[in-house]
Parts: sequence; C-alpha cells; structure tokens
Amino acid sequence: MPHDHDHPHSHLPSDPALRVKALETILTDKGLIDPAALDEIVDTYQNRIGPKNGAAVVAKMWSDPAFREEMLTDPMPRLKEMGLYGRQGEHMVFVENTPEMHNLVVCTLCSCYPWPLLGIPPGWYKSDAYRARSVREPRKVLAEFGVTLPEGQKVRVWDSTAEVRYLVVPMRPAGSEGLSQEALAKLVTRDSMIGAGLAQEPGA
Repeated sequence: MPHDHDHPHSHLPSDPALRVKALETILTDKGLIDPAALDEIVDTYQNRIGPKNGAAVVAKMWSDPAFREEMLTDPMPRLKEMGLYGRQGEHMVFVENTPEMHNLVVCTLCSCYPWPLLGIPPGWYKSDAYRARSVREPRKVLAEFGVTLPEGQKVRVWDSTAEVRYLVVPMRPAGSEGLSQEALAKLVTRDSMIGAGLAQEPGA
C-alpha cells in the first residue's frame, strides 16, 4: 500500500521554530486548538511560573530544617498542599547537593521536566547532545556550563522519566545567613535546580 504523502507534516518547513508555528496554524485552522488558550498556557509556564515556584521551595528548605527533611523524604503531600502539583509534576523527588555529592538531572529518552516547579524546559535540556553526554561525561558537561567541581566531589546523574521527575536542591551559598526566604529565592537559578549550575552568591 503506497504511503500517503499528503499529511500535514509533509508540508512543514525544516526549521524547528517554523515547524512549530506551521503546525500551530494547521491545528488552529482545523479548529483543534484555541490560540488564546495556548498563549495563556505558554505565558503561565514561561513567565508567571518559570523557576519561581521551585526557587521558593528551595529557599524554604534552606531556612526550615523540618520542611527540608519533609521534602527530601516525601515531597508530594506538601507540594499538593502548596498547589505545586499537576501536569508534569505528579511524582517529584528532591535530591540535595552536598560538598561530597553534586547532582545533575537529565531525561535520556525525551525531555521529562517538572513544569509546575521549573516552568518550560530550556532548549539545551531537550538537545541530543545534553541527553547523551550528561550520562557519559557529566564533569565535562558541567564545565561547559561554567561549573568546575572539586576533585573530591562526586557527580550523580538522575534520569527523569514520565513516572519520576527530579529537582536538585543546590547548596546554600556562603554569606546568605540572615537573608529572608524571599531574598534567598532570588539566589536560586533554574540551572541550579537541574544541577547544571550553582546558586548565586549574595551581591553577585
């Protein structure tokens, strides 16, 4: 049976950004999506959520030992209570960086990512190079992100899946003692919660 080449995907341009726009246009013309609703979803995850939710959780973990222990043991009950639960964030595991261990998160199969806590994944997280090399040579990948770890600090790579997603709790930077949770949250970057970066130092 001959292959039908008259599917919408056969008319899409090769450039990924143009392909997305063309596909959105096709689906809109067919009445399958509402552009306004799509814009609202993108704005929510890209701007209003972004990594802000995750940063607030990390800042509270730094400030509240009981909360920290709770999140490292079983975060889901408290995340549900805080409303940080839903699509792409159903099963979360928090892993903590220490002077002995640095954690790095990757999704080797696709781009599983905790949207309710970190927003939309960055382009590099979805790239074939990051997904493959993070497992094979994590220290080199980290160095390319500007993260040079001490010789004695090990690296553990966590593979996110549809069943479990991970969030890295970066080490609290020196000089942040006495800061409010709001001020601490500003030190927590998206990359630091993936493990591809470190928390910012106060005043940096």
